[in-house]
Amino acid sequence: MNVAFLFPGQGSQHVGMGQSLYEAVPAARAVFDQADVQLGFPLSELCFFGPEESLTDTVNQQPALFVTSLAGWEAMQVKGDWPAPDYVAGHSLGEISALVAAGSINFSDGLTLVRRRGELMKEAGQQSPGAMAAILALDYERVEEYCAQAQEATGRPVQVANDNCPGQIVISGDKVALDEAMKLAMDGGARRAVPLPITIAAHSPLMSSSAKEFALAVDDTLIHEPRIRVIGNVSAKPLTTPSEIRSELKAQLTAPVLWKSSINYLLDQGVDTFLEVGPGEILLGLVKRINRNVNRIKFELSE
Repeated sequence: MNVAFLFPGQGSQHVGMGQSLYEAVPAARAVFDQADVQLGFPLSELCFFGPEESLTDTVNQQPALFVTSLAGWEAMQVKGDWPAPDYVAGHSLGEISALVAAGSINFSDGLTLVRRRGELMKEAGQQSPGAMAAILALDYERVEEYCAQAQEATGRPVQVANDNCPGQIVISGDKVALDEAMKLAMDGGARRAVPLPITIAAHSPLMSSSAKEFALAVDDTLIHEPRIRVIGNVSAKPLTTPSEIRSELKAQLTAPVLWKSSINYLLDQGVDTFLEVGPGEILLGLVKRINRNVNRIKFELSE
């Protein structure tokens, strides 16, 4: 059995996440307690009790997902009845969770980096508001072409943000350009073009201001060679050195998440079992859309 652990990004959060784990597993409780002290406010209470509006604010949402996922990871280490991963990967924000699990970044530094990431992305969204939308039932090349046409027609940026799985691509950018790209996609045969409830144009040029500041935070972070093979979002290939990891993290805010390619790379390496560590099962659902024949396991945070 070849196993890959997957760590989720924004959109997987829900009020109550991690609470049962906190109550049942001391190692998980220690992760939440450390985060509360380091951040200077009770992040654990926000995860467990909300309010949802505060939890979904990107400045809180990102560290909340990071901490909850790594509390699950720590619980798995002490339980001892879970397979050891041959690979790890994370979707967008989840890539930093994967790097911590792989021993490339320590938890405290990872939390600092994630919190800064959330702050900078929120600031970029306020300075350059944008939008995101899911395009269903078109391939990557067609959607990329429609984004290029929309950019040319409007003079404003829009691009593919996430290539999640066959038939599900997310685009991101200026709202005027995004609306034009959605129209072109529907005229070109998309089954649906669905605006997402978000005002931050993640993984687009509108994140450029935050990317520059985030690069400084990445440079200030101590990064080691990973002990577990990590697959990057930007390259869909292994990140083997601190230099490669820094380049990946710096590029990530403005570059597309090549999730389908990342999973296909893992399949090509013989991975036959995927396990999602964190709240929700979004990534396992994407894996199913990519290959229905592999094993998919959810680590239940309530265990």
